[in-house]
Amino acid sequence: MYKILLVEDNEMNRDMLSRRLLRKGYEVIMAMDGQQGVDAARSESPDLILMDMSLPVLDGWNATRQLKASPETKEIPIIALTAHAMATDREQAFEAGCDDFDTKPVEWNRLLEKMKVYLKDQ
Repeated sequence: MYKILLVEDNEMNRDMLSRRLLRKGYEVIMAMDGQQGVDAARSESPDLILMDMSLPVLDGWNATRQLKASPETKEIPIIALTAHAMATDREQAFEAGCDDFDTKPVEWNRLLEKMKVYLKDQ
């Protein structure tokens, strides 16, 4: 069973995504801000991180930079999730170290396909 870290501050989004992930058989760890996400990634060693970019305390861009700079977490794939769908937002996510990018509202099947690409390599 793959372990997914969902870093999302919006309760409705967190609830919807976590329920769908659980139904697909994933173990889900949740964090509500970027700092909690960094801490959870270090303590839980998830197989994949779904990272909202607009987060309190520590935004998703900086949380991703910290995770990719750390030897213990740099190999964990991170998919950026954001309502900002501009090309510059996509570029900014990749520059921060995200492995992939998806927009909100989440199109479930598209996100699942992206997740499978990174999980099958493990």
